[in-house]
Amino acid sequence: MTTLITNIGSLLTNDPELGTLTNAAIVLEGDRVAWVGSDLSAPAADERVDAEGRAVIPGFVDSHSHLVFAGDRTAEFNARMSGKAYTAGGIRTTVAATRAASDEQLDANIRRYFDEMLRQGTTTVEVKSGYGLTVADEARALRIAAAHTQETTYLGAHVVAPEFADAPAAYVELVTGEMLDACAPHARYVDVFCERGAFDGDQARAILTAGVARGLTPRVHANQLTQGPGVQLAVELGAASADHCTHLSDEDVKALADAHATTVATLLPGAEFSTRAVYPDARRLIDAGATVALSTDCNPGSSFTSSMPFCIAVAVRDMGMTPDEAVVAATLGGARALRRTDVGHLAPGARADLAMLDAPSHVHLAYRPGVPLVSAVWQGGARVC
Repeated sequence: MTTLITNIGSLLTNDPELGTLTNAAIVLEGDRVAWVGSDLSAPAADERVDAEGRAVIPGFVDSHSHLVFAGDRTAEFNARMSGKAYTAGGIRTTVAATRAASDEQLDANIRRYFDEMLRQGTTTVEVKSGYGLTVADEARALRIAAAHTQETTYLGAHVVAPEFADAPAAYVELVTGEMLDACAPHARYVDVFCERGAFDGDQARAILTAGVARGLTPRVHANQLTQGPGVQLAVELGAASADHCTHLSDEDVKALADAHATTVATLLPGAEFSTRAVYPDARRLIDAGATVALSTDCNPGSSFTSSMPFCIAVAVRDMGMTPDEAVVAATLGGARALRRTDVGHLAPGARADLAMLDAPSHVHLAYRPGVPLVSAVWQGGARVC
């Protein structure tokens, strides 16, 4: 089955040779892109869709989310918006609710948020564990996530489990031992929250290297609340991404620029928006030569948004990114953060994941913040929205 989408006003391919095409068309065959080019030379296909001058972009690649959870933290958000500072301690509230939830409840929640994301143009999603913090609860979180995405991350090292509050070393031993054994078969990545109030540099190194030894690719929650060792550790260990990157020294920026082909700086503006914190300086990273991704960090505490268009608008408004840079970071940048070469672009051979906008250009995603511009979504060649 082939589908021709014709009369595309602007087609963002994220391919260096194809670039952004006007008056374009694209052919989908099965779950792949088969052809891209001028509307005037488009081949025949089994099905024809008229874009009526709308823009088409690659599906968004959300490379950082925390979707296996239960409970509500509205009270915490309300208090924070009333002047209370954010700390990592709120995670433990979600841990208690998640442990108490059934598998069916957790699965229903993740389906809900995946549906939300899909309607907003997101076709690839990474999901972390981290709200169970016991062997059984972390393993079931990853099993549930793996039923919905291949991009799963073991985050037993989100915070120290409450039962180990007075024995953090014993918890690190659990995370690198029995818990890792139970979770590794269901995960592709290993992550750690390297931050004051969570895990220090030495603990983070031990957790990440244990995961690497089990065949998992490292990624790091790095430098969100303070300057710390997270970015340098991510680069040293060849992590796929250093996520947050809010408080960076000149040495951190240089390290990310030097490692641009290996370690992506994933920026999560929803977290700063929801905590009234300073935004990461995307301009500084881009000008230095770092590879940058944008992601939602969708979670119930510090960034309860599933909207990549919202994150694009904030990145353009408050983080020094151009509209082009922000959309590329939310698509191709996310793909690079997941070390995927089949998504985030629309060249022949790529996975047929794309979004059609009710606008003539992808620039409207930042130009018209808060407006639901995604009018249709194809995932794996099938029209799903």
